Amino acid sequence: MNSNLQGGTRVDFRSLLTALCLTLTLVSFTGLDPAVAQEQRIRALTVTGRGVEAIPTTQTLVRLGVEVVGTTAAEAQQEAAKQSSAVVELLRSRQVEKLETTGINLNPNYSNESNQQRIIGYTATNTVSFRINTGSAGTLLDDAVRAGATRIQGVSFVAAESAIEQAQKQALKKATQDAQSQADAVLSALNLKRGEILGIQVNGASAPPPMYGQVQSRSANFAITPVVGGEQQIDASVTLQISY
Repeated sequence: MNSNLQGGTRVDFRSLLTALCLTLTLVSFTGLDPAVAQEQRIRALTVTGRGVEAIPTTQTLVRLGVEVVGTTAAEAQQEAAKQSSAVVELLRSRQVEKLETTGINLNPNYSNESNQQRIIGYTATNTVSFRINTGSAGTLLDDAVRAGATRIQGVSFVAAESAIEQAQKQALKKATQDAQSQADAVLSALNLKRGEILGIQVNGASAPPPMYGQVQSRSANFAITPVVGGEQQIDASVTLQISY
């Protein structure tokens, strides 16, 4: 029976039942505590993991130059150019990488005798930089001195670019695993289970700066064959937001 008469009024029981169900459903949702609903939506644990990867330095960055003193500017500059050309020719014959001129300087030298300043000569300095395998660096520096180099202005050590790229990936992987391990430890202590990952943030895995060596002198009139590199460290950090 779909309807009934009572006091002259017709009642549709099916419509009444549907209305009651909708009312109950609305009450069940609106009756939830807003604080509880908010907590259910944002129940997440945020952890930051760290990954470290050490790689050996296999390449040496060198800055060396020629310093010449002459009585005139032209004399000093010409002699510096002559010796620099010999050094550059040697470096090219050894197929060094990233060879470039980093400085050309010509400065007057002064004398202050009898409280009077006068020019007594000029100093010309030409500087180049390059990269070479660390195993060959010592021999090349000795040969460069013989070719005319008189200054070693800096030696630093780096890993190969391909090795750095691979180490960055490995460090990120370790950082991610570390973050997951931390989350598991915390949730296990609270008798909770790890859910899905809600957010991922890579905080960094940049290439490390060069390691600077101890070989640095104004004069290169001595053998420095022992050139030994070390290790570069890549530090990565990853933050995970994990539901539970």
